[in-house]
Amino acid sequence: MRFNSVCIITRDVAKLRDFYTTILGVKAEGDDTFTTLLTEGTPLTLYTEQGMEEMAPGCMEDTGYGRCVLEFEVNDVDQEYERLKSRNVVVVKLPTTQPWGVRSVWFRDPDRNLINFYARVG
Repeated sequence: MRFNSVCIITRDVAKLRDFYTTILGVKAEGDDTFTTLLTEGTPLTLYTEQGMEEMAPGCMEDTGYGRCVLEFEVNDVDQEYERLKSRNVVVVKLPTTQPWGVRSVWFRDPDRNLINFYARVG
């Protein structure tokens, strides 16, 4: 078995697509119902609630938003933090070096999903 992708279900694909293409600096393919962000490695897809419900009826019952954590390894956490600040992104934890050897900054996307940009240190 091979892990293939991550999909975020949202009410507003266009808003999340604009956020992620800007913050990650990647291109996107698709439309306002389904979009694939062309990240290095595993693709990140965005899909509407309605589209998901059509694919698998009943699957969206009792679900919410903001329950996903995405982590991206970056070269320079502090540089990324400055870039996030300049775009008024909601940062939830300032750049911090952890005892296990990573420096990270945590922030949220417009649907309140958590994102961690981290770099290995030491």
